[in-house]
Amino acid sequence: MVRVYALLFVVQVVLAVCALISCLSAEEGQIRALPRIAWVLIILFFPLVGSIAWFVAGREATPGRPPVAGLRRSPSSGEPRRPVAPDDDPEFLDSLAERSRRDDQELFRRWEEDLRRREDNLRRHETTTPDQSTPRAEPLRPREGEPPREEDRPEV
Repeated sequence: MVRVYALLFVVQVVLAVCALISCLSAEEGQIRALPRIAWVLIILFFPLVGSIAWFVAGREATPGRPPVAGLRRSPSSGEPRRPVAPDDDPEFLDSLAERSRRDDQELFRRWEEDLRRREDNLRRHETTTPDQSTPRAEPLRPREGEPPREEDRPEV
């Protein structure tokens, strides 16, 4: 018999804790009949009856309610959207991807311009120096696989 009473006591405590969490995390528009503080006091002073009363009469029964707290509601539901962390917001993640794509395209465009400018300078320099007998000191170029030096990089 002691085990049954212990089990009922544990069930009552778990139910009261769940009701308190539900009451404290409910939006202001989802609480019915009494103010939030009154519901909290009822749940604390009368754990079994208060918890059952909260789940039956205290919170607003909304159809289509998400089963897990923190999920975003669709904008068409008429309810205000809950704040979402930036790393969970698909719009923010899309804007980051778009910004990264634009930056990469701009950098690629600058590199192509720099390459064309260097090729044009090289062609002009080859056509203007008729004397090929004197060896010219070529600028040091990085070996294959090495990153370009600072003076070789285009301005970003």
